[in-house]
Amino acid sequence: MNFKSKLDEQEIFEKVGKAAAKLGIKSYVVGGFVRDLILGRPSKDIDFTCVGSGISLAQEVARSFDTHVPLSVFKNFGTAMLKLDDWELEFVGARKESYRQESRKPIVEDGTLEEDLERRDFTINAMAISLNPEDFGELVDPFDGVGDLKRKIIKTPLEPGVTFSDDPLRMLRAVRFAAQLNFDIEADTFFAIAEHSDRLKIISAERIIDEINKIVATAKPSYGFKLLFASKLLHEFFPEMVDLQGVDSVDDKSHKDNFYHTLQVLDNVCQMSDNLWLRWAAIMHDIAKPATKRFNPKVGWTFHGHEDKGARMTPGIFRRMKLPMDERMKYVQKLVRLHLRPIALVKDEVTDSALRRLLFDAGDDIEDLMKLCRADITSKNNKKVQRYLENFDRVDEKLKEVEEKDQVRNFQPPVSGEEIMEIFGLPPSKIIGEIKEEIKEAILEGKIQNDPKAARKLMFDIAREKGIAPIDNKSHHQENKE
Repeated sequence: MNFKSKLDEQEIFEKVGKAAAKLGIKSYVVGGFVRDLILGRPSKDIDFTCVGSGISLAQEVARSFDTHVPLSVFKNFGTAMLKLDDWELEFVGARKESYRQESRKPIVEDGTLEEDLERRDFTINAMAISLNPEDFGELVDPFDGVGDLKRKIIKTPLEPGVTFSDDPLRMLRAVRFAAQLNFDIEADTFFAIAEHSDRLKIISAERIIDEINKIVATAKPSYGFKLLFASKLLHEFFPEMVDLQGVDSVDDKSHKDNFYHTLQVLDNVCQMSDNLWLRWAAIMHDIAKPATKRFNPKVGWTFHGHEDKGARMTPGIFRRMKLPMDERMKYVQKLVRLHLRPIALVKDEVTDSALRRLLFDAGDDIEDLMKLCRADITSKNNKKVQRYLENFDRVDEKLKEVEEKDQVRNFQPPVSGEEIMEIFGLPPSKIIGEIKEEIKEAILEGKIQNDPKAARKLMFDIAREKGIAPIDNKSHHQENKE
């Protein structure tokens, strides 16, 4: 199998081949670029391997351009990287590796191309294309990676137990590639993952979450999470999600399996949005159900308060898993806390006050909250699902009407604390917050309009009830004008 015509479409491959020939070494394109080329998938990351110094090859390639090409050298790793337009090119010498039981950091030595390919994670990534003049474009495929691409399976080049014990991160990569490509994991390879899942303990949380986010970002993440669960990998880093699995029954009353419900919600969200953090909100929305599960003989199983407890659990889970602790965490936390609120609004008698409060609490995330709520409808009864979706359509319309009329999304109280202190001569104190809170509540309840004039009039009324007077005539005049 020869890819010369494909390589000729980009001059970089000929340049690398000529630079390697000038240095008297052999060079190859390897790994993911080769896999994606065969699959017809776009790729802007290219890995080059040479039987010699990868750094020297990168330096020679950089010199072959008429213009300056940014070059980064990593001597400790024996690698170098070139940035060329929107391409990222990495160069490394062929090597062989051996591992110690307590670490995933290998002992690296120079090796042949064959040794370099056999150390790679999966057969579909253990292919190379020659850049040498005598066989330019020829595929090197010692482990039948092409056959495994056709069979749509993930399989290790060597005995899988050795591969995963040496570098446990490869177990997560197996699941990630299966999820991204919609491939199966070959039976012996999967059994080895399950057998060595506890080796994941030596992998840093940062490396783990990088792979997990790639699974979450796939078109149908439930497939990847089912593999993580079945292999016991999920148990090693996300026990709270594992706890969702299972169904309890008392007196013929059962609750749904919240693990598989969560995966359905996640897939539903993926049909509406590519937002990674909305997808994480789907993962987290019922995370506290095991902790809040109770059986009531009259009503069956309940999960009262799981939305609030789930919101409280979110920062700890994000911190442990090395997910971001910034606005993205707060966004997920907010959606977890609010995810039941729109469900209460599907009734015909919903009040404008309830709609205003939801708009105020959700702010600019109201549309994403409604997507999560729609995704949360997972009944097997299609008519029931359709009825709920139609109800949410009505809620959407009501929300738009209230927002257009009252403009309460993200609103700030029209009277500031500084203004209250200045008019009444008050120091910073609890009473300032009480006045602002009463004004806010009056707006949300629809008692006054959301505008400065109405808010200032109410401010004077509240102050009078509390026995507080303005400090000068000017303020009296302002009050009378109101």
